[in-house]
Amino acid sequence: MTDKLSSIRRVTNAAKVGNIVIGGGAPVRLQSMTTTPTLDTEASVNQVCTIAEAGAELVRLTAQGVEHSKNLAQIHSSVRARGVEVPLVADIHFNPAAAFEAALHVEKVRINPGNFFDPGRTFRKMEFTDEEYAAELEKIRKKFIPFIDLCKEHGTAIRIGVNHGSLSDRIMSRYGDGADGMVESALEYLRICREQGFDNVVISIKASDVPLMTDTVRLLVERMAAEDMHYPLHLGVTEAGNAAEGRIKSAVGIGSLLADGIGDTIRVSLSEAPENEIPVARKIVAHLESRFSEGSLVLPPRQKRAGSRRQSASTNGIGGLNPTSIIDHDKLEDYPGISVLRACSGDRIGKIRKEVTTIGESPAIIVLEYPEIDSEEDLAIAAAIDFGTLLLDGYQDAICLKSSAVDTAKAAEICRNIVQAAGIARYKAEIVACPGCGRTLYQLPEVLETVKAACSHLSHLKIAVMGCIVNGPGEMAGADYGYVGAAASKVSLYRGIECVEKNIPAEGAVNKLVELIKSDGKWVEP
Repeated sequence: MTDKLSSIRRVTNAAKVGNIVIGGGAPVRLQSMTTTPTLDTEASVNQVCTIAEAGAELVRLTAQGVEHSKNLAQIHSSVRARGVEVPLVADIHFNPAAAFEAALHVEKVRINPGNFFDPGRTFRKMEFTDEEYAAELEKIRKKFIPFIDLCKEHGTAIRIGVNHGSLSDRIMSRYGDGADGMVESALEYLRICREQGFDNVVISIKASDVPLMTDTVRLLVERMAAEDMHYPLHLGVTEAGNAAEGRIKSAVGIGSLLADGIGDTIRVSLSEAPENEIPVARKIVAHLESRFSEGSLVLPPRQKRAGSRRQSASTNGIGGLNPTSIIDHDKLEDYPGISVLRACSGDRIGKIRKEVTTIGESPAIIVLEYPEIDSEEDLAIAAAIDFGTLLLDGYQDAICLKSSAVDTAKAAEICRNIVQAAGIARYKAEIVACPGCGRTLYQLPEVLETVKAACSHLSHLKIAVMGCIVNGPGEMAGADYGYVGAAASKVSLYRGIECVEKNIPAEGAVNKLVELIKSDGKWVEP
C-alpha cells in the first residue's frame, strides 16, 4: 500500500515483523485473524492463504495451549510451501508457556497484560500498599524478561495487546476499569521492554465502546510521549459486530484516529468470514488518503482526547443539550437561523473544524456531500469516518448526509448508525459481537443474526454475543445481557457480569436469552 497519510502520521519506532515493517514511516498495514481451530492444520493453512489473498499483510491465529503453539510450526511451514509469505502472529491469553513456544515458530506473539501473568479478572477489589504494588510489578518484570530475551534471540516481535474486557483485578483496583487502567496496563510492559532495550514492539489498546477506545488510544499517545516512548500502534474496535453496523462502528473508531495521524496497522473485527475484513480496512485507509487530493485543506491534527460537546445555543430544537438531529437534505430550509457548514470534497474534517470556529454559539448543521461515491458501503465507510470524527470532536448539534448513492431514507439510516457508533444516542439494541477465532466452538455469525433478528428493537438494552471467555465476561461488564461460548456447542447466559445459566446447549440458547429478558421485565414487543 502507498502511504499518502505520512504528512500527518505520528513518528514512531519501526517494528520488524517478518518481511514487513510496522511504523517508522511504513504504510498503514492491514491484518485479520483466522477463525479455524489452530490444531486443524489444513483448515488453518487454507484460511491464512485466503486472508492473505484478500490483501492482509499479517494474519493472527489463536494459540490457547502449548500444543496449539507447537502446531503453528506446521502451519507456518505449510503456508510458506504454498508461496505465501505473510507474517503469522500468535494470539495468547492466560498461558505464558504457550507464548514461549509460539515465539519459536511465528514472526510475532501477541500477549495480553491483563491475563499474561496476572490471573484472569474476577472483579475482585484488591488493596495494595505502594510497596506491595511495587513487589507485584517486580514479579511481572522477572517473568517477562525471559520472554523478551527469547524473542530477541529468535527475531520475534511482541504485540502488547490490552483489551478493556480483560484488565486484571490488580490494575482495576488501583487505576479503574477505564482509560487510565488500560493505559497503565500497557505502560507497565512497555517500560520493561524499554529497560531491556527491546523495541520490536507494537501496542494495541481496544474496547467495543468507540469513545472509550479512541479516548484511551489518545491518552496512551500522550503518556508515551511524556515518557519519550514512540512505539507503533495497532488500531481496532473489538467486537464491532457485522454488516453495516460493524463496518460503521469500525470506521468511526479507526478512522477518527487515523484522521489525526494516530495508527500504524489496523484490523476491522467483523463477525463474518475474516477475509471480508480486508476490503473494509482498505476502504478506510483509501478514504483518508483521499483527504489529501489536490486542493484539499490540510490542518494540524487534533492531538488530544475527545472533548465534551461543543457549547451552542438551542434554536428550533437543534443545539444546546438537544439530541443530535439527523436532517434530510431537502429540508435544510426548514431551519432558519442555524448555521449550515457544508463540505463536499477533500479534507471534509479539516474544513468543518476550521469553519465551526467562525460561528460563535450558533448551532450547526454539518452537511457532508459525496458526489464522488456511487456505492452504499463506500458511502457508509466514508461518512462514518468524517461524521464520526466530528461527532467525537463534540460537534453534535445536527448532521445531514447527501449522496446520489442512496435515497433520503437510507442516508438517514447511515447517519443513525454513525451517531449510535459514536456513543451519542441509541436507536436500536447495542449488540456487540466478537469476530470469533479458533477458540469459538459454536456458529457465531449465525447466532449473531438470530440475536439481531430477535432483539434489535430493544433499543434500551446492550447485548453481547461472545465466542469464548477470553473477553466475554469482561467486555460484557457494560452489557445488560450476554451470550458466551463455554464449550463445544455449549453457551452460558449472563445478566451483566453474573452467569445465570451455565453450559446450556447452543441449540435453542437464543430463545433462552429472550426468555431471560422477558422474565426480568425488560422485553418490549416490536
